[in-house]
Amino acid sequence: MAVSDWAGSISDWRAGLEGMMAYIAPAFKRSEQRVSGRAFIDGLLSGVERKTGWMLAEEAGLARFYRIQSLLGRSSWSADTLCERVRSYAIEALGDPDGVLVVDETGFLKKGVHSVGVGRQYSGTAGRIENCQIGVFAAYASRFGHALIDRQLYLPKAWANDQERRAKAHVPEDVAFATKPALAREMVARLLDEGTPCAFVLADAVYGSDHRFRRMLEERGQPYVLAVRSNHTFRFLEDTALVQTDPATVISNLPSEAWHPLCAGEGTKGPRLYDWAWVALKHQAAEGFARWLLAHRSLRDPQNIAYYFVHARTGATLADLAAAAGLRWTIEECFLRAKDDLGLDHCEARSWHGWHRHMSLVMAAAAFLARVSADQRRAAYSKRNERSPRRQAEAA
Repeated sequence: MAVSDWAGSISDWRAGLEGMMAYIAPAFKRSEQRVSGRAFIDGLLSGVERKTGWMLAEEAGLARFYRIQSLLGRSSWSADTLCERVRSYAIEALGDPDGVLVVDETGFLKKGVHSVGVGRQYSGTAGRIENCQIGVFAAYASRFGHALIDRQLYLPKAWANDQERRAKAHVPEDVAFATKPALAREMVARLLDEGTPCAFVLADAVYGSDHRFRRMLEERGQPYVLAVRSNHTFRFLEDTALVQTDPATVISNLPSEAWHPLCAGEGTKGPRLYDWAWVALKHQAAEGFARWLLAHRSLRDPQNIAYYFVHARTGATLADLAAAAGLRWTIEECFLRAKDDLGLDHCEARSWHGWHRHMSLVMAAAAFLARVSADQRRAAYSKRNERSPRRQAEAA
């Protein structure tokens, strides 16, 4: 195998970009919108530091930036249709029976009070309460790569109940207040209804602690590995008695031999190594399924333990569940790349449709890059790995 085979230097990315633009073109109603959309995505993929209207228009060689502004604001086209096309494009490239769906939110720091959904609220991105917008996203990850495939702006109660602000930001009338777990339930249900190949659904404790989210997945026969807080209260029957406990208490009672060293996959700094343990939960499950409490602890600090509720097929192994839990980081990498390289957090639009249009266009650019990488991986996997000249000489 030549270096160019696995390094991807022979990939015809320009033809791939043309193919992606043709695939998403039906989302735009007019040819002018398609031209502006192409200029916008070209700008996102360029080295422009700030992906603002002015900078993207300048990168595209436009005399004025109103066409970029119009694409996010005044023009008539559906951001949801674009998102659906992007999702189909990404799943076509990354789809695999062993793939996973990952749900999480991310914050967008803002100044002022006029951008839709902005307010003083906790942002995991900043690690504190800030003036920001919060978006709930879904990512898809498989052996071929990962990409964001859905998004929804979180609308706080202060916005949802303020008709004047809603009208100024063009919030649709059918959009009501919904918690982040409720948005995630709707999003994941829609993706599963579309037939997205999914071995596990993954999420952090904000969603794992929501019993309605877990129940929705269980009723669908959908395996999940969902993080929960150490003090999350749960109950079960034991010898006709109702036992109330929490993950930290259950795991603390395990003997030392219950812990097993396993790798949670590759991280930004190399393989992520933890000790893992699991306990079967005495909760009723559908035939062929079981529930477990899963935990992993840090090798450096054994008191640093993370907990998960698991619903999986009875044949699942501890290694299977550890691997699935370890894939939750993929959505964090999606956020990091989309913000650092593609301007996910550079949205200047204040309206509801402007925010969703910007996010969908950035997701399109990210999906294109994910597909290029996926094609490279498939090409490399299909090549026979020949022995090095030295090995051939030794064999002779």
